[in-house]
Amino acid sequence: MTDILLLAGEAETALGGGAALQEALNDGRSGASRIRRFDPTGLVTPMAACVGIPEAERRAGENLTQALLRRILSPLRELPPVQTIIWAGVKGNAEYVESGRAAGAVFPFLPRHYSRWIRDVLGWPDADLREASAACASSTVGLAAGARMVADGRSRSVLVVAADIVSRFSSVGFSALNALSPGVCRPFDDARDGLILGDGAAACLLAGRAYAREAGRGPMARLTGWAVTNDANHITAPARDGRGLSAAIRAALDLAGRNPDEVGAFCAHGTGTVYNDAMELTSIETVFGNRRFPVFSIKGALGHTLGAAGGIETIVCARALESGSVPPTAGLRTPEPRAAGRVTGGKQSLGSGVILNANSGFGGVNAVVVLERTDGGEA
Repeated sequence: MTDILLLAGEAETALGGGAALQEALNDGRSGASRIRRFDPTGLVTPMAACVGIPEAERRAGENLTQALLRRILSPLRELPPVQTIIWAGVKGNAEYVESGRAAGAVFPFLPRHYSRWIRDVLGWPDADLREASAACASSTVGLAAGARMVADGRSRSVLVVAADIVSRFSSVGFSALNALSPGVCRPFDDARDGLILGDGAAACLLAGRAYAREAGRGPMARLTGWAVTNDANHITAPARDGRGLSAAIRAALDLAGRNPDEVGAFCAHGTGTVYNDAMELTSIETVFGNRRFPVFSIKGALGHTLGAAGGIETIVCARALESGSVPPTAGLRTPEPRAAGRVTGGKQSLGSGVILNANSGFGGVNAVVVLERTDGGEA
């Protein structure tokens, strides 16, 4: 069994971060409200889960993504410098993209600019910089890549950072795909009709035990398995048979030395779109059979945070392992038949100290990580 430590996790969302985020999720709250950042006229919905960032909080020349990132990076400055930083945001400087300017771009606007900026903010000049670009599975792919680097001895510590904001640019794209819900995002609901977008930022620090001792802190969880696949099906639609996700789940469990019956909960991508949720349920049936165990999505509460989704969900899963329960799926009213007995609108107790977190993205990418309790408890 491979054993990588999740040593720190910071998140910022429309429902806050830290303990406040976990409490809000456990209460089944939603961070969705009317978009005020731009005029939502013409979109399928005027709703999104945005973070309120006062203008006074934004430093001169910095964009909203940087302002969001500063909230999660500040607590990390007390740690010893990490060896590797992986940037996993999707849209970067969306405000610049929306401006329509063809020249005179304001730094940062490319992925490599963000990883460099993060290194400068944290004051870790010797950190090696990487980027993971895999659509809405980006931060989960970044976690898988970082875990492999630590496991192979290529890096003693890896910080995976991602942030994306709700922008007119991304909202118009999802609206054109008819992927946005005109009402409430209801993952795995029999009447689900689309997603909502959300602001989000996450920073997850992976390390071996030597760095953990130097940092003087215990881990939040152990990352014991990971896998990335592609179903090579369509530029935006998932393979309806779930073959890519099923293969990723099996590969991640094999690496973790676990069988499907030992998984205590499944943190799903769960966007609330008809096809994504159906594909995930098909994959669950393929790997887990008729077994009924906790499956949940936090996108009804936080919206789809694009590249940051997997990082935020990994932090939520680590805290769920600590508390022994997983949050409800906000927005759920009537689970579709295949979700019944798995997805609920209330908290569920963990059946074991093992959680599987999965994300899928455009282009057919699927990424899975397996998280386990740090107390040595077995499933």
